[in-house]
Amino acid sequence: MKYGYARVSTTGQSLEAQVEQLKAAGCDRIKSEKASGKTAARTELQGLLRHVLGQGDTLVVCKLDRLARSTTDLLKIAEELEELGAGLEVLNINLDTKTPTGKLMLTMLGAIAQFERELMLERQAEGIAKAKVAGKYKGGAPVDPQKLKRAEGLVDEGWAVTEAVKAAGISRAVFYKYRQNG
Repeated sequence: MKYGYARVSTTGQSLEAQVEQLKAAGCDRIKSEKASGKTAARTELQGLLRHVLGQGDTLVVCKLDRLARSTTDLLKIAEELEELGAGLEVLNINLDTKTPTGKLMLTMLGAIAQFERELMLERQAEGIAKAKVAGKYKGGAPVDPQKLKRAEGLVDEGWAVTEAVKAAGISRAVFYKYRQNG
């Protein structure tokens, strides 16, 4: 059985194009979510890996970066799939890990993608540093601590993070950064 997985990072992005591509690729079921690719701890992805995929199944994604952003996470996911007896297909590059060549290509492409992302982040940091020196970058506007506390309280009451931050009037990114830095 083919299972599609679609992901976007922000609430402003649409899953529609990915879902259409996955349907066209013959996916029997499609799971989608709006979550950062920085971590593999994504509800729908973990649900597929833990409870759905099995021997002979295939996980299908439109692009490699929809599945993972780091080589480490990508290889962990690939290993989990292999342990399950499942394969991985990446549509935009016609990659299939059920073949030895596909497994090799997955590893190489994952490393290249991570390298490119790290270069981009490095260039971004350099640009911000230059802008700060020139007095053109002041950072984001401060977030109202009451909004952060409200969102945290709602999550603690059992609300989904997406709904809690929406009700509090802040972004998921701001909330998670707050939670991380505590």
